Amino acid sequence: MSVPSASADSPLPDGTPDPEGSGGSGGSGGSAARPTSGGLHGLPPELTSRVPQLLEAMRSVGTGLELHTTLDRICETAAELADARYAAIGVVSEDGKGLSEFVYRGIDKDTAERIGRLPDGHKGLLGALIHQPRTLRLADLSADPRSCGFPAHHPPMRSFLGVPIRVQGEIFGNLYLTEKRDGAEFNDYDVQMVRVLATEAGIAIGNARLYEAAKQRERWIDGSVAVTTALLAGSDAEEALAVVAEQARHLADSAAGIVLLPDDEGGMEIVAVSSEGPAGALGMVIPPESRIVEQLLEGEAVFMDDAATDPRTVTDLARRYGPVMMLPLHSDGRVLGTLVTPRARGTRPFSEAERTLAAQFASQAALALMMAEAQRDRERLAVYEDRDRIARDLHDLVIQRLFATGMMLESAQRRSVVPEVQDGVGKAVDELDVTIQEIRTAIFALQQGPAEAPSGLRTRVLREINMAAVPLGFKPTHHFVGPVDTVVGELAGKNLIAALREALSNAFRHAHAARIDVVVDATVSLPDGQRGVRLTVADDGVGIAEGGRRSGLKNLKRRAESLGGDSWYGSGIGEDGGGTTVVWQAPY
Repeated sequence: MSVPSASADSPLPDGTPDPEGSGGSGGSGGSAARPTSGGLHGLPPELTSRVPQLLEAMRSVGTGLELHTTLDRICETAAELADARYAAIGVVSEDGKGLSEFVYRGIDKDTAERIGRLPDGHKGLLGALIHQPRTLRLADLSADPRSCGFPAHHPPMRSFLGVPIRVQGEIFGNLYLTEKRDGAEFNDYDVQMVRVLATEAGIAIGNARLYEAAKQRERWIDGSVAVTTALLAGSDAEEALAVVAEQARHLADSAAGIVLLPDDEGGMEIVAVSSEGPAGALGMVIPPESRIVEQLLEGEAVFMDDAATDPRTVTDLARRYGPVMMLPLHSDGRVLGTLVTPRARGTRPFSEAERTLAAQFASQAALALMMAEAQRDRERLAVYEDRDRIARDLHDLVIQRLFATGMMLESAQRRSVVPEVQDGVGKAVDELDVTIQEIRTAIFALQQGPAEAPSGLRTRVLREINMAAVPLGFKPTHHFVGPVDTVVGELAGKNLIAALREALSNAFRHAHAARIDVVVDATVSLPDGQRGVRLTVADDGVGIAEGGRRSGLKNLKRRAESLGGDSWYGSGIGEDGGGTTVVWQAPY
């Protein structure tokens, strides 16, 4: 069977030339398309008889606003209209070099799974239609020199009709029909009917795209509101970052949401992760030598179509993913961090609209970080002011009174003639001297800044306990088991301190406790046999109310699981088990 030329114009049924080229007359011949007498407004009887079917098809295509459903409906309607076994729509990618989506009808799920990967439009007949979007009709598509054949398990196809779909004057994609059911070729009437349907499909797709864009903007705005609400509700910095990561993953339809902050060495550290699996990347640092870090710290967004093969990636984590958006979180000229939304390998890249919306969300997240930072500064300033006030009071009032009391006791000791009284008073004076020295040591510790404290884990634990003593009104007791400073690594130690801070903060804000015990045990054996460190914070407060907020406890569990550990809570050390005991453990 001969293959008609794709460039030859054939006359339309009303006698006007085909501006796109119908691809020849196929099996019907050019004369079959010429107008004949007798029909609706001079149309041929065959075309006139199909007008009701065309109108019904146009009505069906115009219903609904969801884009993918609209594409699926167009395929189904076009197949019915042209009596074709198979129909598909290839959506041209934004760069115009391939297909970003391929919607099909007529091939069952099992066959599609056996065929495997969908066409990408980079080669073959589908690729040719992308670069030359015009109506194409073939009697045997396998005989066309542009055809690259079918993959294994693909059903046989001969007759072919391809029609471009335009949305607001721009090529959206192509509508493909193959295998006319009666074994014949697609004729001129099929061409004209499908072209009319493609015009209506362009309108329907345009409406669906506008609706979907509006819904997408609404979702991103809601996500920004959720981040702001989390901060205004009094959430701490870590919880706010976790909300940013979680919302970004959901909104960007990505495999993970990741937040990075600059570290002291010039690189960027992963401080929040939202993903389906364990957040094993938490605490990972991207070194400053990375070209990506340099771009991000300069406030430039980074987009990748495939992170696994991008030469700029330097970590194993990046090589797990495909398309990636990396958006700097900057405000007032400062780069506060980076928001990363990676998709799985083989998934579609991010569109321009998604990139724009994500950048706007990142700006809102940067503002959230600024607010969280300002809140931490206010809290830190309040703590330092309290510590300075307490240090002054201890020095100006308590020590002076103790010193005066000691002098009075020494005077009474000299006047006493009873040896037992002299010995007792002497011991009391010695105890007062020791007490004065201890108070002076405490004053010195209160006046120290965070940077002046040694970096050992034991010292950092004590520092957190001393800082918590100010708002609590009492100092929690503490106990260390094992060589805490020598065996616990930096990553586990840093997360343990954050967990301790969270637990003490929860006890202060919610427990109303009068006693808190802190235990750090570096000799525990974890369920998987690894050696680990365990933090236990127990109080005698009111316990956790039924239905109360547990965001802090979730943070503790998420932090532990990211290191391969766990966290849980139970009854406390109050009367009849009153209060709460929080346990956090991780390998070191």
